[in-house]
Amino acid sequence: MRIGFDAKRAFQNSTGLGHYSRTLLSSLARYYPANEYYLFAPKLTPRFGNGHHPFKIVLPARFPYNLFPAAWRSHGLVKDLKENSIDLYHGLSNEIPMGIQTSGIPSVVTIHDLIFERFPQQYNKIDVLIYRKKFKHACKHASSIIAISQQTKDDLVRIYKVPSDKITVCYQSCDESFSTPVALPQQELIRVLYHLPQRFFLSVGSIIERKSLLTICKAMLLLKDRLNIPLVVIGNGGAYKLRVQKFIEENNLQERIIFLSDNAEAKNNEGFKSSAHFPAIYQMAEALIYPSSFEGFGIPVLEALSSGLPVITSNVSCMPEAGGDAAAYIDPYNAETLSLTMEAIATDKSLAATMSAKGLKHAANFSTDKTAAAIMQVYKKLVP
Repeated sequence: MRIGFDAKRAFQNSTGLGHYSRTLLSSLARYYPANEYYLFAPKLTPRFGNGHHPFKIVLPARFPYNLFPAAWRSHGLVKDLKENSIDLYHGLSNEIPMGIQTSGIPSVVTIHDLIFERFPQQYNKIDVLIYRKKFKHACKHASSIIAISQQTKDDLVRIYKVPSDKITVCYQSCDESFSTPVALPQQELIRVLYHLPQRFFLSVGSIIERKSLLTICKAMLLLKDRLNIPLVVIGNGGAYKLRVQKFIEENNLQERIIFLSDNAEAKNNEGFKSSAHFPAIYQMAEALIYPSSFEGFGIPVLEALSSGLPVITSNVSCMPEAGGDAAAYIDPYNAETLSLTMEAIATDKSLAATMSAKGLKHAANFSTDKTAAAIMQVYKKLVP
């Protein structure tokens, strides 16, 4: 089977959509090498394999799409799919090209979440309109839809009225490097490189309102006189980050909240920019704190569980799907409960060890081979 993929995010995105694309593509090529995999990318970057991978890369070559690659991805791609005799096309990040429904090429689209529909006030109004148009087009015209969680499937049925039988839930996996123990000497090198403390809590994700970093900071304030363990934050943000920083300054928490992504070494180190150093950072932490109020899946939860790291996350949205019986669940706006849970994990070695063991067991349900097999089942229904 010749399978084509929208590879924009694989080459250009450093967060969730990029990780999903790279991990899935690598898994399919590894477990199903008999297929031919074509990556349709507006441009190449070193972010995905530095060019060393078993894929055929297709770039926009003809005028005017060589000058306007974004337009090629939306409007000019179908001709290239035909020229490369593609049997099936998979849009990995919520959209498929215009006109594919009349091309004779079956298509699959992965829908990650409908967060912009649930929280439109957190988005630019023009962006909401653009996202809605692209998502609705994909849901209407794709031959099959993959949702990365039951939460996303339920939203597609409720908000966009998509027939339930058109949607298959295929949980995502994370890079296998997270489940590979990092040797202690290597951990120490990374600790020194980024000036990390001996003990720290970890927060990973974009610094935006629904991720609730402010709740974590309020919990850190409550712990200020009881627990001398700082918080390391990986992620970037805008206006909401400024709100968080103002709270930190007003409460003299500057020494207890470390914005690692602002670290000069982190900004300039390929190991950080590519996430290659993240498994070591996870494995050195006390716990991942992830009180998001809504996610499509919440990949940092799975990364942490795969690393043997205790997880504290929200009792809402898809978080219980991602964390199973391994995570500790709290109200994402209750700083007091969060502080008590953080303190319990940091001071009770038996509790932390139990959570770590449960996490490793639960994470095995989301292995790369299981995710690849679930995706391949969807493909085979369309191209037997």
